[in-house]
Amino acid sequence: MSDIPNCQKCASEYAYDDGGVMYICPECGHEWGKNDVINIEDQEDTIRDANGNVLADGDTVTVIKDLKVKGTSSVVKVGTKVKNIRLVGGDHDIDCKIEGIGSMKLKSQFVKKA
Repeated sequence: MSDIPNCQKCASEYAYDDGGVMYICPECGHEWGKNDVINIEDQEDTIRDANGNVLADGDTVTVIKDLKVKGTSSVVKVGTKVKNIRLVGGDHDIDCKIEGIGSMKLKSQFVKKA
């Protein structure tokens, strides 16, 4: 077994030691120092708002852009507060209920943590 860690970016097992202080991944080209420690699972699981703040279940967020509701003539206006969000996987990563509209999914890039 090799003591060389998997790539921090793509998790490839083919990373190699450059003979100095760096590891290199031949599949994605990522380079990292031997003293750098990044947990891939933490990076993938965190959902961040438009400002880079980490979101969690139950947070309150504010919409930062007018959002058209697909299939209706309704619009979620800028500044609308959404309470008690639920994080899910996928492209639209926030499940919520908006007063006056109902249940819907939002993209985290269009909200900021309140």
